Amino acid sequence: MAKCLSSICAVSHVPKGNFLQGVIAMPARRALEKEKIDSLEKLSHYSEKEILQLHGFGKNALQKLKLYMMENDIYFKNNES
Repeated sequence: MAKCLSSICAVSHVPKGNFLQGVIAMPARRALEKEKIDSLEKLSHYSEKEILQLHGFGKNALQKLKLYMMENDIYFKNNES
């Protein structure tokens, strides 16, 4: 039964694109995909606080994402929203 469940999970939860592949872990990528965030430009419309509220996103993923965004001169919006 566990083998069947793991294969169902792998098939049904694989992100369609390769946005941020190799930058952040799969749970964080799935969280962004669920919110239809598939580019750094779309990501810049969110605050760090909003991204951290997504299920599957933690401080480690956020730090990696911030570094990647800074390398590409893209930043989160202000956290006051």
